[in-house]
Amino acid sequence: MKLKGDMKAPIICLVGPPGVGKTSLGKSIATALGRQFIRMSLGGLHDESEIRGHRKTYIGAMPGRILQSIKKAKSSNPVFILDEIDKLGKDFRGDPSSALLEVLDPEQNSTFHDNYLDLDYDLSRVLFIATANSLSTIQPALLDRMEIIDVSGYSLEEKVEISKRHLVPKQALEHGLKSDSAILSLSLLQFIIQKYTRESGVRSLDRTLAGVMRSVAKKVAMSEKYNPKLVESDVIEALGPIMFDNEQYLKVDLPGVAVGLAWTRVGGDILFIEASSSKGKGKLVLTGNLGDVMKESATTALSYIKAHAASLGIDPDTFEQTDLHIHVPEGAIPKDGPSAGITMLTAITSALKNKPVKPYLAMTGEITLRGKVLPVGGIKEKVLAARRAGIKEIMLCEDNRRHVEQIPMDYIKGMEFTYVSKMDQVIENALGFLVF
Repeated sequence: MKLKGDMKAPIICLVGPPGVGKTSLGKSIATALGRQFIRMSLGGLHDESEIRGHRKTYIGAMPGRILQSIKKAKSSNPVFILDEIDKLGKDFRGDPSSALLEVLDPEQNSTFHDNYLDLDYDLSRVLFIATANSLSTIQPALLDRMEIIDVSGYSLEEKVEISKRHLVPKQALEHGLKSDSAILSLSLLQFIIQKYTRESGVRSLDRTLAGVMRSVAKKVAMSEKYNPKLVESDVIEALGPIMFDNEQYLKVDLPGVAVGLAWTRVGGDILFIEASSSKGKGKLVLTGNLGDVMKESATTALSYIKAHAASLGIDPDTFEQTDLHIHVPEGAIPKDGPSAGITMLTAITSALKNKPVKPYLAMTGEITLRGKVLPVGGIKEKVLAARRAGIKEIMLCEDNRRHVEQIPMDYIKGMEFTYVSKMDQVIENALGFLVF
């Protein structure tokens, strides 16, 4: 823009979970560019006239919200945030997402037509930034016009830094406290983040810290004696009993138990997958509120083991005389995705061979019937979750190596990574016996 002067700005769409600072990022861009800032919430908007304006023949006719906002800003080149573009409504009054097709196309928006003004208006100098939590509900034609930038959730280490630099000073100021009235150590911030919040962003963390500051403010206001260097008991007194207990890895010497890594909307988590075999007629039972993809992973893993029974040293007749039960705790939480493929394979093989899995090992990867291991997403969140849980070694697909290399070395110090591309390598690494 500095070189050209009138560059048609690309339409940016920031996608990420709630509370990661997508709207704040838009404000920062406006400040950096020295432009006016406009925010328009599209959540629940279902009338096309809100975008294009009403014709003057109607009672209560008015221009569309786009031009009204530009008039309020008194600027023809503001930074315009279109908040929650994935939550646009659609009914008999029209489809606002289709009306936005013209607004968000740099080739067309130089002649944007507002029904009320009945004139063309040049929107090409406006920098539009859309925000969304999910891309699945945005219509394809609209998605095609935008440049997608993924804003991922924060790791524990990042949340601690955000709290120390921004949230704690902000909440102390809002509660009328001096900087030395409430001193929270880094270990105490970690305790608050892990035990009282479970989210990708920092919105809930901000509210939780506000609760701690209110407790301190009450003591200061009532002239009660207290130690400004807060400890865990002060936090429990202010916020109540611990809400979340992160699952820690416990050494399991039983055959049939493998540790997987899962990605959730609130970060990574470790997942115990349990398999047990009993005398029966070759039935496969799956429990633990699993989605279709996870059920298919279990079936694929079992089919692969049946096809390669001889090389694994398993009697082929075993399958007809054995029932297999796979369970994934916690039973009430819905789970889905392809990431548990190699974990299912390891758990089933471990149960059938009656051999425990290598301790302190977690794994993630998708499997195919021809014996390949495929890459999966959410690697950063999964690796950090494994580290928090006390895992020492992680097994991943070879194609995920580049994702691990993007994680700062301080976060993964002391961890070992094993990269595999075939399912027989998974069994060799996890159970320690060669596949012929």
